Amino acid sequence: MTTTMTKTKRKLRVLIGKPGLDGHDRGAKVIARALRDAGMEVVYTGLHRSPDEIVETAIQEDVDAIGLSILSGAHMTLLPKVVEILRSKGAGDIVVFGGGVIPDEDRQNLLKQGIREIIVPGGGTQRTIDFLKAEFPDRFN
Repeated sequence: MTTTMTKTKRKLRVLIGKPGLDGHDRGAKVIARALRDAGMEVVYTGLHRSPDEIVETAIQEDVDAIGLSILSGAHMTLLPKVVEILRSKGAGDIVVFGGGVIPDEDRQNLLKQGIREIIVPGGGTQRTIDFLKAEFPDRFN
């Protein structure tokens, strides 16, 4: 008797974080809800987290990606710091993307520093979902 086992795909796990002193999290919560509705598992860290706290949570929760929402203007410091800490802890394979108020002139610099994508307000939740589906095509369909 032969049995065929189907390999169950693990849902994509995404951490949504709010690093720094920015106190506005409506957009982060909207993205978190949209990702859940699209079939992903989402961990939301809450407000005022340090890059170290975000990375520690990401590693503990075994996430595949980290989405960082920044409206405070500290994106050039906080986003690269998360990537740096991930690499130093051997977790550089976790995809990091950012969103929020990030000027176009900073986007290329952030991409060069290891941020995979920048999604600005008006980019829509579907753009974030599409980005993650493109990054992890084996987890969907």
